[in-house]
This record gives sequence, structure tokens and C-alpha cells, in this order.
Amino acid sequence: MKKLAVVLLLVSGLSYSHEMTPTYPKWKRAHLSGILKAKMELFNKRNDVEYYEIGVFNKDFEPVPFVSAYSVIKLKYLGKVVFDVFINSTDKSRVVYICSKSKLRKEDLRRTAVASRICSKFKD
Repeated sequence: MKKLAVVLLLVSGLSYSHEMTPTYPKWKRAHLSGILKAKMELFNKRNDVEYYEIGVFNKDFEPVPFVSAYSVIKLKYLGKVVFDVFINSTDKSRVVYICSKSKLRKEDLRRTAVASRICSKFKD
């Protein structure tokens, strides 16, 4: 049993992912009336992925309309980007998650590759 625990610990240490912060963002008023924004930061810890897709979702992971300078972000390995996500203030009660999802290239699909999704959650 101890050997299994050690193997699982070593394998989990080899996993790659990306980070998006803050974990629990807060909406702030944007410079336009009726618009809210959240400032997010994305960090790429995956050397096999360069593109990440941004999405805003409700509690059932259904998409909610949003605007950002990026819908897909190109981010080099160990790169970091700060971006704003804007929504209509009438959608505030619907939004629960802002997520980033790694986008794999078609040529990378021939070998084993794992897509990752990281979500930040709005608390009421």
C-alpha cells in the first residue's frame, strides 16, 4: 500500500496545468454605465500549450455573454498576462465562473495530450 501511495504522489507531481487568479474575483464598475469588469491574471505552466480560451458561465456552465480584449490568449511557456472581463450589469446575478481552457493544436492530438480547464468562482 505504501508503494502505491508513493507512485501516486510522484505521478501527480508530473502533471502540468495553468493558473488563473484571483480564485474568487469581484466585479467592479467599469468606466461605462451599466458595465462591470473583473481583472484576471493567467500564468502558463504548460510547455506543450500556447493558447487558452476564456469563457464566462452560469451555475450550469452555460455561456454568458462577455467582452474581453482576448477570447483566445496566446501565451508562451512561463508567460503571464493580465486581462479584464466585462459583462452587462444585468447579467451579474447569472455569472458564477470565469474559466480558461487550454487549446490543443491539431498536430498535438496525435500524441497523448490533456486539455485543462481552470475556473475562478464569484461568491455572492
